[in-house]
Amino acid sequence: MTVGRENLLATEWMDQPERNAILLVEDSLALSALLTARLEDETGALVTRCASLAEARATIAGKSFTLALTGLNLPDAPDGEILDLLFEADIPTVVFTATFDAAARSRCAGKKIVDYIVKDSGRTVDTVIHTVRRILANGAFKILVVDDARSARSGLTDMLRRQNFQVAEAWSGRQALDLLEKDDAIELVITDYHMPDMDGYELTKRIRATHGSERIRIIGVSSSTDRLLSASFLKAGATDFIYRPFVPEELKCRIDNNIETLIQLKHLRRLAERDYLTGLANRRHFFARMRELEKAPFNGSIALLDIDHFKQVNDTFGHDTGDGVLKAISAIMARQCDRAKHVAARLGGEEFAIYLHHLDAFQAHSFCEQLRREIEETEIPAGNRSITVTVSIGVVEMEDGEPFGNHLNAADQLLYLAKSNGRNRVFSSLTIPEAMQSQRASAAG
Repeated sequence: MTVGRENLLATEWMDQPERNAILLVEDSLALSALLTARLEDETGALVTRCASLAEARATIAGKSFTLALTGLNLPDAPDGEILDLLFEADIPTVVFTATFDAAARSRCAGKKIVDYIVKDSGRTVDTVIHTVRRILANGAFKILVVDDARSARSGLTDMLRRQNFQVAEAWSGRQALDLLEKDDAIELVITDYHMPDMDGYELTKRIRATHGSERIRIIGVSSSTDRLLSASFLKAGATDFIYRPFVPEELKCRIDNNIETLIQLKHLRRLAERDYLTGLANRRHFFARMRELEKAPFNGSIALLDIDHFKQVNDTFGHDTGDGVLKAISAIMARQCDRAKHVAARLGGEEFAIYLHHLDAFQAHSFCEQLRREIEETEIPAGNRSITVTVSIGVVEMEDGEPFGNHLNAADQLLYLAKSNGRNRVFSSLTIPEAMQSQRASAAG
């Protein structure tokens, strides 16, 4: 099954604080209304409609738009004057038109349009929606352009920014490697071949020494007449190659194909690493992360969490409600953990684990206590009523020199103490003396 970027990344850009603003310039009332409804429903963007050049001019004054959609011919602008207006306003533009011949292509090329769509009565609206979603989704990707020629570099970066990509620039191979080391967000590198300190071929080999193609895609670019150069780049680890002077549409398609591959790989990786029900890390991924952390000094704490009397929830309200409880608690954990870059995982059934990054015993206990209270206060739908549940938590600060398995066993022992001392509580090294004192008092009584 093919999964497009607009589907996999929709939540990322729709969750942004500010909605994307789209300017729609179309004189057909029916098409304009249909596009507006579909765009706002399927992209989450805020669409502003105009039916003429004059209306568009008045609308864009003092406003900012992520993207414009327009036809070439309007009642008061029969010769594509709308493109001049949008170009002057520096609004990335998608053109949809009945025909796109050489003259239309020449007219659009000078205005640096993002894309064009040839109207097809059966597919026009779907194609427009697909194109807009793809462009908006581009904002989640960062591309590094490497070229010592400033004019070539700026021309390419301008095109990429109009496609809504994040862009970084480097004028040498060494600077490119430095940027890649500092910036984990870069996922695609477009590199020229001829550069003063190291050529693009050598840069490609060095990138591949530390980053696989599933992490960073590489497109080689060159104006060389050596037709074997493309094979050399590909053997060095590049994922694509294109000769200059390139057709902008071809380069755009090649970039889109590489981004699409990254999305597919991310999707497969997520399926392998995430719990299918809750979306948290699964047991396998969590343990793999912990094994990676063992290679460096530990700096944090580990917590184990168990839902109290979860079997009763399933027996009383059914497994659908039980799944709802698991999802609700996972959502709370994810929200709390994402803020501080902690790692939450579902180990299986009603048992969860959290790696509390950079938190010592006192901080970890406080975090878990806050989490416990929020879960206790959350009402969860159960048919025509709502229920509340509680959790027991064992948390231990990790120490250097101790393997992860020992820390996990210690957290499990503390979880057992939390459950055996009444449940709905957090047990850590801070609470053990208190618990022992309570048990001695009970025994004496």
